[in-house]
Amino acid sequence: MSEEPIFTPPLFSDEEIETARVFFAQPVSFIMGAVRMDAMPAPDLPEVAFAGRSNVGKSSLINGLVNQKYLARASNEPGRTREINFFLLAEQVRLVDLPGYGFARVSRSIADKFQDLGRAYLRGRANLKRVYVLIDARHGLKKVDLEALDALDVAAVSYQIVLTKSDKIKPAEVDKVVADTLKAIAKRPAAFPRVLATSSEKGLGLPELRAEIVRVCIDE
Repeated sequence: MSEEPIFTPPLFSDEEIETARVFFAQPVSFIMGAVRMDAMPAPDLPEVAFAGRSNVGKSSLINGLVNQKYLARASNEPGRTREINFFLLAEQVRLVDLPGYGFARVSRSIADKFQDLGRAYLRGRANLKRVYVLIDARHGLKKVDLEALDALDVAAVSYQIVLTKSDKIKPAEVDKVVADTLKAIAKRPAAFPRVLATSSEKGLGLPELRAEIVRVCIDE
């Protein structure tokens, strides 16, 4: 006797998806790149930050969320971004692009310096609502990712895993990576217990990620 399929309710209602689409269609602009904590914008608006290994697709994801091609710019050399970049959306929310980790083609001391800046931001930003940790769906969690999750757990900053480039593997493989990732973060104190699979190229998962951000920054 075959088992009945388990019904999984949608993550968001059609109304939530549409509200988020309209919100992300509003004006968005680059504010600044900060290299010091005291040079950052005042913590007067909710912020969500995007973190991940260099070349995981952070710039593409941010651009995809706001339907712009060139708002967030990827460096020609992975690991060269040394600033925390701030973008203002709809005059209400800031999207924050953190320096990539794990592939810095610079000296160890310089790499430590701008990654320390990211850690200082995570510890000292009271208006930070959530960090979205981007993981390449083709590779899953790597050691350097787990080190980043350890830092987020220590800082007690809420974070959620977002798989990128999910269109590059088969749907069944995506499901397995999602399941494996959920299992890996199950006992982590600061991890949000939902993993989103996305593709900036195909638009996969972007409506749900927009709705997550609106729920965290606007609805709460």
